[in-house]
Order: sequence, then structure tokens, then C-alpha cells
Amino acid sequence: MAKPELAGQARTMQAMERIIAAKGIRLAPALDEGDHSGPGVPAWHREVRASSALSRWRTAVPPRFQGAQATIPEVVAWADKALTEPGTAGGLLLTGLTGTGKTYQGYGALRRIAAGGPDRYELVAMNSADMYGHLRPTQEVGATEDRLRRLSQVQFLLLDDLGTTKVTEWTEEITYRLINHRYNHCLPTIITSNLPARDDTGGPDLTDFVGDRVASRLAEMVTTLVPMIGADRRRGRGVA
Repeated sequence: MAKPELAGQARTMQAMERIIAAKGIRLAPALDEGDHSGPGVPAWHREVRASSALSRWRTAVPPRFQGAQATIPEVVAWADKALTEPGTAGGLLLTGLTGTGKTYQGYGALRRIAAGGPDRYELVAMNSADMYGHLRPTQEVGATEDRLRRLSQVQFLLLDDLGTTKVTEWTEEITYRLINHRYNHCLPTIITSNLPARDDTGGPDLTDFVGDRVASRLAEMVTTLVPMIGADRRRGRGVA
């Protein structure tokens, strides 16, 4: 003979089943041990985060670089660390002559981070000449400071072609404020430049452009330096 409490539970379950059936509600089947997808499974959540991050990546990247992939081992290693330990990843500096693939690798690194499904993913990718134009003083009060603050604080920043614009006191000050903030707050930063980090033969280098204050911070902030060697790939494809 069934115990009274068990009989009561059975009647309650039967009543609930009748209510559910009357309302036309369909219950999702329970996950069995072989089901590794769906809410509550870590891999599922990672895939959702990756999908969202890759969508942001595609929005920020120009059409020419939508196929960018990180292929250089040092770049891959930096991107993986920026995904798992953004506070200690530091900066990635890609140097080399025009057309050696610096920008491609930079966008590829950001794509690899996005594909890893980070908990949060915010990025700004900008050519340095466009950045200085973007930050030129305007009649709108506070606009320049707001824009500089955005670049300084964004989670991931790609600053392309640093060192290609004319050096002025204003550009040096802007560069210092940007790099100094990201240096102090340990924010992952990708920089590409046609100039070498340091030229001991007396030729122009990145220090000549950014100044000693910024160069000192870059020396400590940049944990991965990748010199890109080779011919101009654009001309190799017949592009002027």
C-alpha cells in the first residue's frame, strides 16, 4: 500500500499534467548525459559570446580585411593571452615596410580574440592619421576630450600606421596621453608602424616620432614585437 505522502505527490503531479495539457504547453526534454549543447552548458555560452564578438569585429573591420587571420605564431600567442589574461597581455607592435601584412595580422589577432568567446568584447581600429583628424579641436565643447577618452579606455585598440603623419607638439601630446592611459591601465593595444622600434644605425625609428616619454612607455607596454620582413605584397598582386 502506497504511503499517504507519496500518493499525495502523485495526485499533485497528475493535476499539474492536466493543467499543462489543457493550456497546450510543451515541456522541453531534459538534457541527458550525451547532450552537450544548450543553455547551462559552458561551451554553448562560449559560442554565443563568440558569435556576438565576431559580429562586433566585422562591424569594425573594413571590407578589405574581412578575411584577416592571425597566422604568425607570435601574433597567435599574443591574441590567445589577450583573450585569457588581458591585464597582462600588454601591447603587440608590428613593424615593417609598406605591404608586408602588418594590418592584416593586427585585424587577424582581434578576430582570434573574438572567436574565443570573451566575456566582454569592445574594440576600436583606426589609422593613426584618421585618429589625429578625429581628435582635431572643434567648436563643440568637450568633443575632442570625449573622443580621446573613448580611444584611451576601449578594451582593445588597433592603432594602424603610427609614425606616418607629420610630428607636431600637438600630435606628440595626443599620442602621449593615449599611450600613457593604456599603459597605466594595462589595456591590450595593437600598433603597426612602417618605422622600426629602434634603429641603431642612426636612421629614423618610432622613437623619433613618438618622443622619449611615449617610447619609454611603449618599451615596457609592448610585450610582443614582430618585425614583418618581405616585399610589398600589394605590388606583387599588381596593385599600385
